[in-house]
Order: sequence, then C-alpha cells, then structure tokens
Amino acid sequence: MGFDGGLMCALKASRRDFLKVTGAGVAGTALGVTTSSYARIIGANDRVRVANCGVRGRGNDHIHGFSKVPGTELAALCDVDESVLNHRLGDIEKMGLPKPKSYVDVRKLLEDKEIDAISIATPNHWHSLMGIWACQAGKDVYVEKPCSHNTFEGRQLVRAVKKYNRICQHGSQWRSNPGMVEAMKHLSDGTIGDVYMARALCYKWRASIGHATEESVPAGVHYDLWTGPAPLKPFTKNRFHYNWHWIWDTGNGEVGNQAIHEIDIARAGLGVGFPVSVSAMGGHFMFHDDQETPNTLNATFCFEAADGKRKMLELEVRHWITNHEAEVGTGAYGASAVPPAGLTTPASKKPADKQQSLGPKDAKTNTVGNIFYGSNGYLAVDGYDAYKTWVTDEVVPGPTGKASGDHYANFIDCVRSRRSQDIHSPIEEAHISTTLVHLANASYRLGRTMRFDPAQEQVIGDEEATRLLHGSYRAPYVVPEEI
Repeated sequence: MGFDGGLMCALKASRRDFLKVTGAGVAGTALGVTTSSYARIIGANDRVRVANCGVRGRGNDHIHGFSKVPGTELAALCDVDESVLNHRLGDIEKMGLPKPKSYVDVRKLLEDKEIDAISIATPNHWHSLMGIWACQAGKDVYVEKPCSHNTFEGRQLVRAVKKYNRICQHGSQWRSNPGMVEAMKHLSDGTIGDVYMARALCYKWRASIGHATEESVPAGVHYDLWTGPAPLKPFTKNRFHYNWHWIWDTGNGEVGNQAIHEIDIARAGLGVGFPVSVSAMGGHFMFHDDQETPNTLNATFCFEAADGKRKMLELEVRHWITNHEAEVGTGAYGASAVPPAGLTTPASKKPADKQQSLGPKDAKTNTVGNIFYGSNGYLAVDGYDAYKTWVTDEVVPGPTGKASGDHYANFIDCVRSRRSQDIHSPIEEAHISTTLVHLANASYRLGRTMRFDPAQEQVIGDEEATRLLHGSYRAPYVVPEEI
C-alpha cells in the first residue's frame, strides 16, 4: 500500500519514458472509453470546464495552474467573500481570459450543468462535504490537502467518488513530479537497502497570530455560509482568512497544513497503509495567542507491513528557529521553493500592496522534507521534487535527482479519458495519509497512545477518540452517514 494507482504504473516504466509523459503535462496519454454514467460526453477537442471553489490563497494557485493546461476553461469561480471573488474576476480579465461565471453558494454552482469539474481550495472543514456534493452532482473533483477534517468524512468522500464513478485528484502535488517518482523507486528497489523508518520534517517558521477581538462580519462576507459545517461562533479575524488553520473547528493545525505532504511522502516511501498505533506529544509553545492547535509536535506511527515487518514513521513539526538536517532546506538540492502561504502580511505603515515577511529573511531556514533510513544508507527529500542518497556504511554520496511535473494536467487528462487508474494522487491514498493527520492530532489532544485497526479503520477500545475522529456537523451542512 501507499504508492499505487497511476504512479505505480509509472514506476515500471523507464525514467526517460516517464519524463516524456509527466514532464510534458501528460499530453500524450491516450484517451480511454467514456463511462456510461458520465453526465455528458467529453470529446478529444472539447474544453474541460472547471469551477474554482475558494479562490483567495491556494485557490489562486489553482486558477493559474488550470489556466495553463491546454483544453481547460476557467468556467466559474465561487467564494463566500465577495471582495476576494471580485478581485479574482479582475485578475482573470487581466490574464486575457474569458470572464467566468461567479457564485457565492457552491450549491448553486453545482446546479450548473455546463461545469465538468470543481477544484476545492476552501478551508479544511468544507473539503469533504463539498467533494461529496460535487460527486452527487456528477462533477469530477480536485480537492486540496487534507481531503478531510476528520476520518469519518474522508471515508465518506472515498465512497462517494466510487459510487458516482467520479475522477478525484488530491492536492499531493509531489506525486506528479518525476524526481519524486524516481526517489520512490530507489526506496523500493533496494538502493538504500531494507527501509525501516521515515522521518517527516516540517520545520516551518510561523509567527504569533496574536489576539483578535469579536467584531461585525465584514461587508460582502457570507459568514454563515463560510462557517458551514462548523459551529457558528462570533466573527474574529483569527477565525477567518488563513488563521482558520490554527482553530480546531475549521483547521487541523500544521500537521494538516504543511506536514500532510511530508506524511504522504513518508508513508509512500515506506510502502505502508494505515498504522497499528500512534502516539503524539507537543504543545503551543512560546506564544500566548488565539491559536488552538500545537505549533510544536512529535508523533510516532507504527505499521505492520504486508511482509510482516514492522516499520515506523516519525513526524516532527517545529515553528521557529531550528537546524537543517541532511542538507534539507540549505539549497544544496536545487529544489523548488516550498510554497510560502501564510508567511507574508501587509506591512505596517506602508502601502497596502506591499508585503513583509513573517518568516526568516533567509528562506532557506525552513526545513521541509523527508529522510528515509535503510540497511544500506539513507535517502533525503528536499521539498517536493528533489532527493539525495548516501549509501553503504561509509555513507558515500549515491544517486540524486530533481524533476517537476504538472498535477493539474494529470487531473484534466484523467477527466478526459475517464481512467481513474491514471490519477497520480487517488482519493483512496489521500484518505489513508490524511487519517494519519487526524490520528496524530487526536493522540495529542487526548494525551494518550491509540491503537488502530487498519481493516476496520477505527481506533480500538477508545470511545472518546472515536467520537473525536468522527466530528459533528451543523445543519444543513451535514456529511451523510449513508452515501
């Protein structure tokens, strides 16, 4: 488990052939037969009409990403903040693209029969519900990480994708990068021997969010709709744009923000699925502010691999001044920069369009990557497209590599072909990795080790943990018990 679907097929191909496909945006993949349940036939020359939902931060990246994929039309935008929505419509006009339709309520958007697919870059608590609704409406889904806010709704999204025969891509972009596919192949073919442990490193500078007082909802913000499935609480700026990541009702902390990528990489490299136990400790250190989630956390996951061998994954989250490991973050790999989302803010006493950094002046200070340990050496990943190895007991430099692909193009290609097996980050794999996020947070919040049954996908003998991992919903924004 951990690295199947379209990428496992790619691992069987030569690196040169894979680079031809992925590096070229998967443009050369042959079209398959359209499924009978597909709402309308998409021909080879038709445009795939995509609606972007949540367009302020990561959603803006989606706009630019999909706009570069041939045969794709930005057909609609949806956002509950009208100022953000109008700003993005202006941006698209400046890009010289046709003006898309605009929506505030995603339910109205999903009634549009001309929309083929939606991309979801809303706050985490909306991801699964919006994805399920889209599947029910006959739309394909690109959903940002993490695919769920709790384990229950993640499994329901998986069921919806299967039941309604939808194409679903998870925002684990590394899975479309040939450099990372090559790294995974080294881990599976014995380059560093028998791989027994992985460390997922997420040392990313995060400044204090301070305290925010309750205030009136800003004009043009549909706050009840923004809150959606979460409890409706008084509006504050720290419960809204970006800082929702650090509030349990809407986010999953740094573990579900940046570290979900590292968890997914680590699990794939180990070749494991769900864990059998997890233990996490940490805290919100140094700052006294409105943040509820930990800014420092260590979690350990134990797995029983298919061959009977036990393997271990260690997750480390740090938020402030720290060191590099295995040259990750130093620039030695030539890796593409880790996205700086949330690390800039309008500078005080300066024009509103100016930005100041909330992180270290040297961007290399962030250490975000993975280290895999084997019986014949170790392999380290910097960011999401570059790796290095050190092999033998003399720890001499081994194979290295770096190459990027196009995750958006892979999704569009599969929307056209209806070949879900070619998706690079299938929702089934996303759900497993995201479950690790939820287990780590639950262990931290409850203060105890949890045993997990991989077959039943549930915590063993812990009713409090089971309730926490299920979540609760505010009507009418309810994830159904039956899909």
